[in-house]
Amino acid sequence: MKRLVLFVGAVLVVAIIFFGQASQQTTNKVSPSSASGMMAADFQLKDLHGQELTLSSLRGKVVVLNFWATWCPPCREEMPSMEKLHHLMQGQPFVLLAVNIEENGPQAVRSFLQTHHVTFPILFDQSAEVRKRYGVSKYPETFIINPEGEIVEKVVGAMDWSQPRVLQYLKNLLAAPAK
Repeated sequence: MKRLVLFVGAVLVVAIIFFGQASQQTTNKVSPSSASGMMAADFQLKDLHGQELTLSSLRGKVVVLNFWATWCPPCREEMPSMEKLHHLMQGQPFVLLAVNIEENGPQAVRSFLQTHHVTFPILFDQSAEVRKRYGVSKYPETFIINPEGEIVEKVVGAMDWSQPRVLQYLKNLLAAPAK
């Protein structure tokens, strides 16, 4: 009996450590990662209206490229702050793109938009081609791309995109001299 209690206790300790580390890894992790400094892979995706957008057409702007899904609670949680960021940065050479990764993306997003007000562009990567090019495996996962088209940050997990430090960081990217 004593061994069983010790075994169960050990399993609980391991579970607490594992899940504690897993939650830290997916929340607000900003990492320069191996992607930083690399050119962002170009892509061409359609939006809800069937309009095609290419990343290369946004050169000269700071781009926040977010990969998300409607079934992902942290993705849904950060959407209001992304909408606020979109409005706070209007008039700047800045674009926020939300790339939905679901196979039934247009249908799922239309349903999502009935209860969530979003005005920034939502694109669809139903074939998972772009997601694979960027090595995305957790949601949400966001890349910040400078005006030269280089990935400068990677954020894994949800965060408040409207906080002052994020706004200042993006404005600093806009003010940085071109290379």
